[in-house]
Amino acid sequence: MNEAGLSLYWDASFALARRLQYAHPDVSLENVTLMQIYDWVVVLEEFADDPALANDDLLAAIYQDWYEETIPYDE
Repeated sequence: MNEAGLSLYWDASFALARRLQYAHPDVSLENVTLMQIYDWVVVLEEFADDPALANDDLLAAIYQDWYEETIPYDE
């Protein structure tokens, strides 16, 4: 748990994606692997879940949420 008292768990894919987006602002998502996402998530100060619970579906959901937050919307 971090100083703000917020904890992140695997099922919070959007929150994890936003946190990774903040932690890695210059990353090119086209080059990011699911293993990198795993490695980055488990070292987040706010991450409080069991790393062994990760699976490709959870990691892909984080990737998708991160991707959707970075693409520009056409108005």
